[in-house]
Amino acid sequence: MNSTAPTLRHWLTRVLVLSLVALGMSASAQNLADMKLAALGSPANQNFISNAGFVVAPQGVVVIDALGSPALARRLVQKIAEITPKPITHVIVTHYHADHIYGLQVFKELGAQIVAQQDAREYLNSETAAQRLVASRTELAPWVDDKTRLVQADRWLTESTTLELAGTRFMLERVGPSHTPEDLAIHVPSERVLFAGDLMFAGRLPFVGQADSNQWIHSLDRLLRFDVAVVVPGHGAASTQPRKDMGVMRDYLTYLRSSMGKAAKELVPFEEAYSNTDWSRFEPMPMFRFANRMNAYNTYLLMEKESLGGR
Repeated sequence: MNSTAPTLRHWLTRVLVLSLVALGMSASAQNLADMKLAALGSPANQNFISNAGFVVAPQGVVVIDALGSPALARRLVQKIAEITPKPITHVIVTHYHADHIYGLQVFKELGAQIVAQQDAREYLNSETAAQRLVASRTELAPWVDDKTRLVQADRWLTESTTLELAGTRFMLERVGPSHTPEDLAIHVPSERVLFAGDLMFAGRLPFVGQADSNQWIHSLDRLLRFDVAVVVPGHGAASTQPRKDMGVMRDYLTYLRSSMGKAAKELVPFEEAYSNTDWSRFEPMPMFRFANRMNAYNTYLLMEKESLGGR
């Protein structure tokens, strides 16, 4: 880092990342009793499984993601108030997964403008999103309840753009469809910080789900070109070694595609393909037991589809 670049300490005075410890929840408890519980929303962890961050800008505070319940969002608002009296002017949503957006209504009530990528609208207005919220009101009670609602963005973006928000420049990169169709990454050049959303899971395996893993890999390559000192992932600790940590994500997704792609092309049944694949490089990583088989299966299905010319 050159002498004119912000030090990590300077960065922490201006850009805050909220994780499990930062809002005061116990991070030990037998290693959170189980890494699975730490990574899956439950009443025990209040659906607190993702990161949120905020930037204290000259004219206000810009928040990135809203956490997984209104209660958590209110605690985030309190944490911000302990640091600055400035108003919260904007919330940028990296993607519309429940653990990142169920707190949005709190910021909306405070008058903040919500910014997101327009491809989220299809999901947000779908029966799937509505049913997920209904289920969450039971599964995540009392933290998600009948008063919890889905919140639309005030400003829908159609492409990558640079916005001046509260007196600070934010570069919003459209990097979906990757983890989701609407993925946004947020680069704050003045701080050399990148909020990567769920394109990056730090220190653990990701949940791949129905992702477009090919685009995800290309998007990580794009993000690696940014001159940043710190990357804030959607899950896990902030990274001061962006190239190394994003490289692990890229390598894992690449390996899933190559191993499952070969099996799908050769018509090897999934169970046989999974058993015959050498997972030793990734086996020591947290969440391997819970996520890897499903990640491999979803990738196998994706590679079958791609081999038939589908996308």
